[in-house]
Amino acid sequence: MKTFETLLPWKRTIHFSIAIIVLLTFFNFYGLYTNSFPVLKPENFVFPLVSIIHFIFLYVLWFKIREDETTDPQMRTIEYLLYGVIVLYVLYTVNTVVTLFSFTEFSNHVIPATFFPVGIFTLLLQLSLLLLSILAINYRIKMVGNYNFEDLNEHIDSWEQ
Repeated sequence: MKTFETLLPWKRTIHFSIAIIVLLTFFNFYGLYTNSFPVLKPENFVFPLVSIIHFIFLYVLWFKIREDETTDPQMRTIEYLLYGVIVLYVLYTVNTVVTLFSFTEFSNHVIPATFFPVGIFTLLLQLSLLLLSILAINYRIKMVGNYNFEDLNEHIDSWEQ
């Protein structure tokens, strides 16, 4: 992990994560077999909507590191939601791998010339996003701090002043 931390400091990790999420949102609408953009398919909108949680986590991480603040329950909730998003990213990655290896099932059909280049590029982006997500969580642990569950009641707004 030290190698990745030297190559990708926290700012660069956040910037690359944002760029990769934007690229993957674009490629999410691309059909590998059809070489087209079926925009009106409802399942294509799952990734962009779920990646909003990742954007929020990256913003909160940037803000906490920049302002030298500690963790709070809201950040913990966002990070726990990010764990679910990472599971979804893994499912998208597995789906891309299955799609790339299923080309032999369609040997009687015409497969577009862009099938492998775009598929492999998408797979590399997905693997990079998984790595950057883990790296961002690692930066949260090192630079912002651990979650203090014993100190949870101090951050709750009370009705009594």
